Amino acid sequence: MDYTLIPLADRPTGTEGEMMLFSLDRVHRQFAWKTGGLTAEQLQQRHPPSKLTLAWLVIHLTRVEADWTAKAEGRSHEESLDGMDWDEHGRHPDRLYGLWYETIARTRQSWATMINDLDTVLPWGPDYTVNRRRTLTDILEENLLHTGHASIVREAVDGLIGNDPP
Repeated sequence: MDYTLIPLADRPTGTEGEMMLFSLDRVHRQFAWKTGGLTAEQLQQRHPPSKLTLAWLVIHLTRVEADWTAKAEGRSHEESLDGMDWDEHGRHPDRLYGLWYETIARTRQSWATMINDLDTVLPWGPDYTVNRRRTLTDILEENLLHTGHASIVREAVDGLIGNDPP
């Protein structure tokens, strides 16, 4: 992944939704930097006793961001990912990275509109509802959590350290 492909404009001020999207854009760049430029073997490398791999993190965040954004739009999940051969994508870095980049670009475009109505309430389970604000917060939290995981795993793979891309 080439983190420089993810646009990031400095936003010293903005609405609640704009600031949340700025934070998500920033963590997307961090995640792309921490998981990018690796071979299939490096993406699949495990560090026992953990079974976590960088490929799994990319796949997981692709699915989470796509599905949770779809729910915020009133759909049950992201249908375009149905039947995806995730193992196959994990063996081909260009395909894996491409799918993640397409997903974050698509979801970013959706959220750019939805931030104008963060109070919309959505069904999230049989007896549970949340609003879009909560959904966007959960997407940001999930990305932050797994970017931290990626940072630790990446250091073990090739020694890359740091918080922000150069």
